[in-house]
Amino acid sequence: MRLSHQGLKVLRLFLEEPTRSLSGADIIRATRLLSGTMYPLLIRFEDAGLLKSRWEKGKAEALGRPRRRLYSITASGLAVAREALGELSVPGLQPILGGA
Repeated sequence: MRLSHQGLKVLRLFLEEPTRSLSGADIIRATRLLSGTMYPLLIRFEDAGLLKSRWEKGKAEALGRPRRRLYSITASGLAVAREALGELSVPGLQPILGGA
């Protein structure tokens, strides 16, 4: 799977606390991605099995707001994220551009 910079930002966020579920608003706030970028990415990751989602429990009336869709990372997503992000932080790896 090809991972964009935006996709890596989302996966890195889930790696910080792999057991935590995040709403779209949480992800937007943390990554500063626009909703038009982030939601298609979440759908693509869910279709690929990297993330799973569920609706927040409770009724909107009781919550005092619309229910949120909560996303969490899967075991496959953890593996892909660790591999992809690990490759970006290899010790001794020199930048390709701007070097002497």
